[in-house]
Amino acid sequence: MSDEKADKSIQSEAEMAEIMSSDDQEAPEQRGMPPTQVEELQEKFGMQTIDDPNPEVLPSDRELTEGLPDDVQYIDLIQYKIRDLDALGLERFHSLESLVLRDNLLESANGLKKLPNKEKLEELDLYDNRIKHISKHINEFTNLTTLDLSFNNIKNIKHLEALTKLENLYFVQNRIKEIRNLETLKNLKNLELGGNRIEVISETLLHLPSIEQLWLGKNMISKFENLQNLKRLRVLSIQSNKITKIENLDHLESLEELYLSHNKLTKLEGLDNLHKLMVLDVTANQISKLENLSHLTELTDFWCSYNKIDSFDNVREQLGHLPNLDTVYFEGNPIQLNAPALYRTKLKLNLGKSLQKIDAMYINQA
Repeated sequence: MSDEKADKSIQSEAEMAEIMSSDDQEAPEQRGMPPTQVEELQEKFGMQTIDDPNPEVLPSDRELTEGLPDDVQYIDLIQYKIRDLDALGLERFHSLESLVLRDNLLESANGLKKLPNKEKLEELDLYDNRIKHISKHINEFTNLTTLDLSFNNIKNIKHLEALTKLENLYFVQNRIKEIRNLETLKNLKNLELGGNRIEVISETLLHLPSIEQLWLGKNMISKFENLQNLKRLRVLSIQSNKITKIENLDHLESLEELYLSHNKLTKLEGLDNLHKLMVLDVTANQISKLENLSHLTELTDFWCSYNKIDSFDNVREQLGHLPNLDTVYFEGNPIQLNAPALYRTKLKLNLGKSLQKIDAMYINQA
């Protein structure tokens, strides 16, 4: 580029920057670039304005439900930036069984009070909004079986005691510090409290004998306790906590899946009565030896990546005779890091014929 052309280019860029910066200094109430400046830029730099052929225009909150019949049974409004339940005209929907309002901007659920025939509603989904408090009006939906309040800003569990038919309750990623006010939910089967600020598994769990799945990952729990009445529990997830010891699980005789990754475990123990266990995840702990596993004859998946296992003989002793073992993960352990080229072959030789996958890869793909 010649010096003359370069000077003109620099000058043009400076002029454009000056125009843009002057626009930045406009009064706050003025939105966008004034038409005169748009025309000036188009003329000076050969710029064109191209209209979006398919502009996205969100309807108003009231327009979202205007076309729905009064006897509609399911309303599903996801990602519409809804702020006000009152504007939805819920008072005319007398047959509603499911209301899904995921990924909106609701700060309160008080507008639900206008919904008639509350006993008909079975599913209420308020996932990913801005709700800080559980409205007392939620307690009026006495036939709810599923309630999802995940990804909100809730600190306290309350106003749920009348929901005795509730089977699925989701509070993932809130600001909850204590498990409480759930004692009346005798039919609860699935409780999800992952991603909160819980430090203790409270005595509330003693009153929930029907629970089959309990999800407590990404909290600050340091100890297993108050689980002895969960005779029907099939899935227990307590990943990414502060657990140092596997204990107090003796009564969980129905347990099939146990997720303990990213804790502070140094020893495999406390599994003596878990004869139905099929999946055991102890990824990313500080375990140096496999033990107390050889009796788990139903085990299909053992995930033990990123620990300190250094002996193939130890692997064979504990896992080699398990008839249903299908998948193992040992990457990131000394047995893999010290001899990566022989690692998969040695695992195949030391484990039984049922083995199909090592570290997410089928053994016949190696």
